[in-house]
Amino acid sequence: MDYKAQVTNSLLNALGADSLSSAEIYEKIEHPKEITMGDLAFPTFTLAKTMHKAPNMIASDLLAKIDTSIYEKVEVKGAYINFFLDKAQFSNEVLTNIIDEGSTYGQNDNGKGGNVPIDMSSPNIAKPISMGHLRSTVIGNSIAKILTKNGYHPIKDNHLGDWGTQFGKLIVAYKKWGNEEDVKKDPINNLVKYYVKFHQEDKEHPELDDEAREVFKKLEDGDEEATRLWEWFREESLKSFNKIYAKLGVDFDTYKGEAFYNDKMNEGIEILKDKNLLEESQGAQVVKLDKYDLNPALILKSDGATLYITRDIATAIYRDRTYHPAMNLYVVGSEQTYYFRQLKAVLTEMGMPSAANLHHIPFGLITVNGKKLSTRSGRIILLDEVLDDAIELAQKQIEEKNPDLPNKEEVARQVGVGAIIFGDLKNERTNNIDFVLEDQLRFEGETGPYVQYSHARAESILRKAGTVDFYHVDKQLSDPEAWETIQALSTFPSIVESACADFEPSEIAKYSLRLAKAFNKYYAHSKILADDAERNARLSLVKAVSTVLKESLNLLGVEAPDEM
Repeated sequence: MDYKAQVTNSLLNALGADSLSSAEIYEKIEHPKEITMGDLAFPTFTLAKTMHKAPNMIASDLLAKIDTSIYEKVEVKGAYINFFLDKAQFSNEVLTNIIDEGSTYGQNDNGKGGNVPIDMSSPNIAKPISMGHLRSTVIGNSIAKILTKNGYHPIKDNHLGDWGTQFGKLIVAYKKWGNEEDVKKDPINNLVKYYVKFHQEDKEHPELDDEAREVFKKLEDGDEEATRLWEWFREESLKSFNKIYAKLGVDFDTYKGEAFYNDKMNEGIEILKDKNLLEESQGAQVVKLDKYDLNPALILKSDGATLYITRDIATAIYRDRTYHPAMNLYVVGSEQTYYFRQLKAVLTEMGMPSAANLHHIPFGLITVNGKKLSTRSGRIILLDEVLDDAIELAQKQIEEKNPDLPNKEEVARQVGVGAIIFGDLKNERTNNIDFVLEDQLRFEGETGPYVQYSHARAESILRKAGTVDFYHVDKQLSDPEAWETIQALSTFPSIVESACADFEPSEIAKYSLRLAKAFNKYYAHSKILADDAERNARLSLVKAVSTVLKESLNLLGVEAPDEM
């Protein structure tokens, strides 16, 4: 049953047809912050203007007209009408739905199967995947899972940085200070050493920059040696990247990087010309965006060279034509917010079909000890090493807490990697994060291991219980904390919808923490395995918690071990 709809009908009957519409009432119904304030609440503030009464008087008058017989009770607190649901009926319905639906609980078809390309991760070729790449990767992966849960068809595109003047720098650096044998032994680490050395040397020898530009021009013109080196660097980089993605449990539908669009930029430029959108400015070609309150977008440099936006226009044309997307998502750092406003405005002026549904999904910086990470300066913290350190730390904790645990190495991997992912996603994505490994791996507090352990605890109870009639839940549980846990379970579908609408994985992570805390309070105050009339109902609650915690973690890209 949709209990918000039930409350809506009760209020609609009390208000009469001349007041708010059913949709308006439904939208205003809230979940009270405190469980003692009821299960659903309606604020009467918006009625004060039309009824010419104080909100608390309106609430009292409405209460007298509401049929309260279908609720446990209905009461007024200030301007709020608080509805207390029939606990036995509500509990039975929530738990039965979760047990029936399993991992599909909370699934909806809002997206109608619409394609949603997600531009995410996007590391630069010949550079290591550092902690700086973690956020785009795990945020994009989680959003893809949330979109799927909401009936969309996400298309994860790892838009590789595999073109640009940096390859001229890298080829120059390799030829001056590198050798093939070293690169074959340890491709990424050695290539990045050459790149860092280039930026150290060009401070004293600025002519290196001119040399790099010449080499990149050769690459653009198809020079055989430059092309061979570029292809080699790309191939070795992808091998390295894919090992790290496998550790994270992240995969992609396509790896169309910047180089893929090299021969596709002219079409976008021609559209801009045909629509008389290109204007000359100091020899360069720009699109004026005054009506969007934005600076002109630079499309071509004075020497005719293309820019990021030229490629992104080509990318948008390709994705529109290939996927006919319901939305186009770009999971890129907050520092690019202004750029994406310009891109969206240019695509709108071009009449691109998906321009209206282009969404930049910004996120804050990840720092270590307050310092921003930088490849050029050599201040890199490798993601692969951090994941290994997390797994090792998890393994030590498992040895201390549960040395006889089967599959310790596999559980350590699930916990260590999960801790890194959860530690990122529990934060609202626009917030900056200062990374401290030990904080992420705690088994208590707001961490991934805490939620994983709560799930494993539920599974342990179910193993001890043996065979259970999970559908025998027609009794109201008298255990303390049971109602709070059932309420938390009931809100999961609305959290799934909200996280999708906001492109905000942290809503799922915070929800999983709330549910885990509610369940652990319930566990601490209840004799779940006691052999009495409520035993099956209690175990049904445990089964529902295990199911929803596992699915919550899955939506974040975090595994849920059954034993820890």
